[in-house]
Order: sequence, then C-alpha cells, then structure tokens
Amino acid sequence: MSAPLLSVQDLTVKKDNDSPLLSSLSFDLPEGEILVLRGPSGSGKSTLLKCIAELNIYSSGTIKYRGQSIREIRGGAPEWRVRVGYVPQRPSLLPGTPLDFVNTIHSFSARRNNKLAKSQPLDQQETTPGSAVDDPLDLAQEWGIEKPLWRRDWGTLSGGEAQRIALAVAVAAGGADVLLLDEPTSALDEENSKKVEKTLISMLPSHKGNSTPSVSLAACLCLSLKPLHAPKSGGIISSELRSK
Repeated sequence: MSAPLLSVQDLTVKKDNDSPLLSSLSFDLPEGEILVLRGPSGSGKSTLLKCIAELNIYSSGTIKYRGQSIREIRGGAPEWRVRVGYVPQRPSLLPGTPLDFVNTIHSFSARRNNKLAKSQPLDQQETTPGSAVDDPLDLAQEWGIEKPLWRRDWGTLSGGEAQRIALAVAVAAGGADVLLLDEPTSALDEENSKKVEKTLISMLPSHKGNSTPSVSLAACLCLSLKPLHAPKSGGIISSELRSK
C-alpha cells in the first residue's frame, strides 16, 4: 500500500508555559481530497498549518509527505516548501510587491529544474495560454484582480486583494501538491469566495471532469470558519480541531 499524500502522526505542540496546545494529533490527508479543519480560537489551527509547512517548531511527532519527512526528502526544506505550499491568513505582511514574489518563485523553480531563468520579469515574458509562467496573473484576473495590482506593495492591498493574489500564486506558480490554506476566503465576499473555492475543487483529481484547469492539485488542507461552497459529492472532508 502506498503512503498517504500527507501524514501527521502523534503531533504535540506546547505553549510557552509548557502546557499542550496540540496533543498527540494524528491524521492522514489522502490524495484528491480537501480536508477542512474548524475549531475555536486558540485551538491551534494556524499553528498546525505552520508545523506542517515546517515553519513552526513542534515538541514531538512526525509529519511526512508521500512517506518522507523533511529530513528524508531530496532537496530538504526548500523542496518540502515547494511541494507543501502554505498561504497565510494575512499575506499583506509580506515584503515588496506580489510581482517581486512571483519572479522570485519563478527564478527558484528554474534553478531547481536545472534550467536557466528567462531574463525578462514575469509580466514582460511572452507566454502561451495556460503556461505556468503567466497562470498566476491570469488566474487572479478571473477572480477580479487586475494586473496593475501586482506592482503595488503588499501592504497597500486590501485584505481581499492580498488573499486572492496569494492564492493565485500558490495555486498556479508554486508547483505544490498540497496546499495549506489559513482562512483562505475570510476577507472575500460570497461571490468571490465561490469563485476561489470552485477553482480549488476543480483542480482535484476527483473533480477533473468539471473543468480543464492548466494546473493540478493533489490535495488541500484548509482552515475555515465557514463551510465551503462545494458540491455534495465526495472529496470534501470536514473535521473539528478542539483545544486542549
């Protein structure tokens, strides 16, 4: 039997006073599913995502992607963070502009694949429809984000603008198999929430018949205070994360 796409086993995270925030938490994220975690404030939801992204220290337990830990995967932490993508709740805290951020990702991806990066910045490159280079800008435009916004500093964007841009980058430019989304539509109205969620669902293997996205997603772990606007058919799992 093949290993789960993402596996968390006996994860324990302690607070500063040494009391447990998360205690012996275990779950698997199968390929082709969206796992939605809900829980009260302070239950450790955001901390859990940061631990899985290997951005937060945890006291004990194992986290594996396709059967390998961050120490076992070829390429180490950089490769882990490419395959397991994390989108924070407040991307507006990032430095620079969204376009700077995407160009950095594009440059890293080219080096990672032992290819030379193109000399032109992302928004000046000639691309074919559906190409990986231009996908983030085009995808965000489908969600109501015009391309000039990519040249503005993150801090000048509204919460909804920053969320949609960060999601477009993670979905289209990051090359991730797993997306870790912290309240991905919390700053969006219902119309834009539905657009974003429809895109995420359509990228899963179990929903490929619904559309033809130019990128794919193996699975998604999502923190949300509200239910997804999702079809009743399989692929969406909801679980409650309770504080200790």
